[in-house]
Amino acid sequence: MNKIKAALAALSLITLGVVLGGTASFVQLQGQIDQLNSSIQDRETRVVSVQYSGERAVSEIFDSADQSVVSIAAFGEQDSQGSGFVYSKNGYIVTNHHVVDGASQIEVTFTDGSTKNARIVGSDPYTDLAVLKVKKEGLRPLELADSSNVTVGRKAIAIGNPFGLRSSVTLGIISQKGRTLRTSEEFSTPNVLQTDAAINPGNSGGPLMNINGDVVGVNTAIESRTGTFSGVGFAIPSNTVKTVVPEIIAEGDYEHPWIGVSGFDLTPELSRRMGLNTTSGFLVIDVVDDGPAAKAGVLEGGTTIDYRGRKLDIGGDVIVGIGDQKARGINDILLYLSRQTEVGDTVNLEIIRDGERKTVSLTLDQRPEANVLD
Repeated sequence: MNKIKAALAALSLITLGVVLGGTASFVQLQGQIDQLNSSIQDRETRVVSVQYSGERAVSEIFDSADQSVVSIAAFGEQDSQGSGFVYSKNGYIVTNHHVVDGASQIEVTFTDGSTKNARIVGSDPYTDLAVLKVKKEGLRPLELADSSNVTVGRKAIAIGNPFGLRSSVTLGIISQKGRTLRTSEEFSTPNVLQTDAAINPGNSGGPLMNINGDVVGVNTAIESRTGTFSGVGFAIPSNTVKTVVPEIIAEGDYEHPWIGVSGFDLTPELSRRMGLNTTSGFLVIDVVDDGPAAKAGVLEGGTTIDYRGRKLDIGGDVIVGIGDQKARGINDILLYLSRQTEVGDTVNLEIIRDGERKTVSLTLDQRPEANVLD
């Protein structure tokens, strides 16, 4: 803006020279200068107005949502502290599984200062979601957005209780979506949101909100070598909440469909060493005994090689499609299973075996509690 004003001053000097040269009237040129100056002032006013408007929007969202965001203290062999938010008027609270896992007593504190004992309705370690129940009148649930509409670069607002500091708000953007997050044992959760809105210990279970004040995710983890926020945080998307939480309320848990294999996303090196003509897909390393894939005849690797400092059995089937979707790796498989299937469904896998493409049909089982990948 200072450069614009400097240019305006220079224009004034040039105008004065033109006037002295007799090519235009002083009144005409002075009018042009006044008009330009007015335009610059209007632009300054609009910029300031937009800035303050954004600040007010975040403030209004926080004021509206704060009373629906709670602080959670879980007591057991290992005490923990986290956040949560009101899911329904009849007392259901959403938080993270890891916040309340193993707790024998849970206290939920609201911004009005009241503290209520809570019971665990149920939880799902694979999406790191849990549901609590409290008795309290006048609860105001937060609205869940359609997280499929989230776009990279949009503002993201995290509300919670980092390090026990209640009613804290941080502002950032959605850094990326479609991340795969290891949440329990060896299982992974697909389609997780990444944000640079500051998330620290104690934020877990709190809402990640959009600029409209709707929940787009549940803050669950950070990527850090120090244990504190380093610019990368993760949130379970709201559409996963919409799918999992009602089942937790009704049944106490959530059944995840499961194939029963573990392996690696194909790389150019693995492709070359197996003599394949594709570099995308999921290479099956192990097949779980009596699992859906084993019953359907999916083959695991049988040739041991040294690969990136470890022994790896290659030569097994490469999954390149599931249902009507291409499978470039495990994330595509997990997304298809979570979005389009249920336990008991029959799905077709397109595989590459001995250089030829084949179709294998299998019936999905419920994911067991075991140290295997989907």
